Amino acid sequence: MTIFTRRAFLKTTAAAGLAGIGAATIGRLAGFAAAKSAPLILKTATIEAQLMDGAPTKNVLTYGEAGMPPVVRMRKGEPFAARLINGIDEPTTIHWHGIRVPNKMDGVPFLVQPYVYQGDHFDYEFTPPDAGTFWYHPHCNTLIQMGHGLTGVIVVENPKDPVFDVEMVVNLRDWRLGDDGQFIEPFRPRDAAKAGTFGTVRTANWQGQPQFDAPAGGLVRLRAAITDVTHIYAFRVDGAEATVIALDGNPVPQRFTPDALQLGPGQRLELAIRMPDEEGAIVSLRDVRGTKPKILATLRSVGRSLKHDLRDLGRLEANPVAEVDLTSAKRIPLALSATAENVAADGICGSLGYSFWAINKVPWPGDTPDPTAPLAELKLGQSYIIDMENLTPHAHPIHLHGMSFKVLSSSTRAVQPLVSDTYLIQPDEKVQLGFVADNPGDWLLHCHIIEHQKTGMTSYFRVV
Repeated sequence: MTIFTRRAFLKTTAAAGLAGIGAATIGRLAGFAAAKSAPLILKTATIEAQLMDGAPTKNVLTYGEAGMPPVVRMRKGEPFAARLINGIDEPTTIHWHGIRVPNKMDGVPFLVQPYVYQGDHFDYEFTPPDAGTFWYHPHCNTLIQMGHGLTGVIVVENPKDPVFDVEMVVNLRDWRLGDDGQFIEPFRPRDAAKAGTFGTVRTANWQGQPQFDAPAGGLVRLRAAITDVTHIYAFRVDGAEATVIALDGNPVPQRFTPDALQLGPGQRLELAIRMPDEEGAIVSLRDVRGTKPKILATLRSVGRSLKHDLRDLGRLEANPVAEVDLTSAKRIPLALSATAENVAADGICGSLGYSFWAINKVPWPGDTPDPTAPLAELKLGQSYIIDMENLTPHAHPIHLHGMSFKVLSSSTRAVQPLVSDTYLIQPDEKVQLGFVADNPGDWLLHCHIIEHQKTGMTSYFRVV
């Protein structure tokens, strides 16, 4: 039995991707945060990794020398610097998903920054304005680079956050592997034109159903990021009292139980879990979507009960996101649809060779020197409402770079006024998303099912 001591926990953290005993404390001790005197080094590398029983998988991509990309820790309102060194044999970049960075730090080739070729480097510097759970990934040849492992979790800490007994960070993703444990074709065109091509092996922190120890009767902050290229999850917690405290890096207006909560690729979930009092009791985080529910990870109660109470847990501080002015907001119509127009370009960052999807009837041509015109030119400081309509029979997690929006209303269900950067729009749904165009530059808007993104469901706003 593992005794839940500070030393044992930090050792477990380094080995298994667990992060905890106070976000501020572990951020200083775990070695993931950039030192003030030097940038954090994120070097891409090709490795072998044990992702399933049998032979290790070859041609896995990561940041670092071995294993899953590190959990990168920052602090709200404090400068952060990282150097991307490209050690793989194709161009890459880093996009800081959900963080409202300056435009030139956004990592989108051609649109805002140059490619980083093999042996070259690029320095990222910014100050994260918001606390919460985010993630980082390439924005070049994304289906392969992300599909092969280049996806890591970001935790932006706020010292004013309520104190938890332990924090856990979970990177959720699938892999397209054959029976021999090696990569198979990354997509099938017939699936890309539908919900997307699903993986064959599911992992949390690159492990199948990992189990973590947590203090009995204690309060756990569980941060989960969906870094998969296709999979939509429906979350449920069994064996303990649990409540959603944040989504996509922002506190929820009203906490609620995750009863089959649907979230798509690119989205993040933060849960407060009250561990059972009984030593050895098991709590499971499940995906209950579809016909085969899946246990993603488990938590085991250890030690004498701390007898803590979820009702005593304080609120998270709201992030400083500008409030949309509904009285003066201008409307932006946005229709998601299929397309029969094939405009796929063979860019340096890779093309799937097909155009299946479009935004406002225009499929994205790919990473070309002469991209399509922006969806709209937005005035800096002006409020806007996106009237988004899904004309397809499939769900789409639509992600906006550089800015955050508030969910205002939906045609299909009651919604909380959540602040987010990614919205999972359902088939035939109409939704209104309000935001202030307060970050100048060209900002991508796309579906985060990567096959949909790469086959046309991408565009951008220009804020001037």
